[in-house]
Amino acid sequence: MGRALTFKQKEVINLSDGRRLGYVQDVEANFETGEITAIIVPGTSKFFSINKSDIVIPWNKIKRIGDDIILVEI
Repeated sequence: MGRALTFKQKEVINLSDGRRLGYVQDVEANFETGEITAIIVPGTSKFFSINKSDIVIPWNKIKRIGDDIILVEI
């Protein structure tokens, strides 16, 4: 595991379809244990759409964390 701030510099790629999901916007953490439980990537907005749904990726869906990217399987 790493520091939460270092995740914001990494691009997230889905191994299932090779799609680039974007860059980590935020993380969810369990404050009692201090563990990161999920990473959050901003959702793609549709043209003229006001609502964006963020993609919350649970920690167990992260397959590999590299220097520049995070590989997930969702």
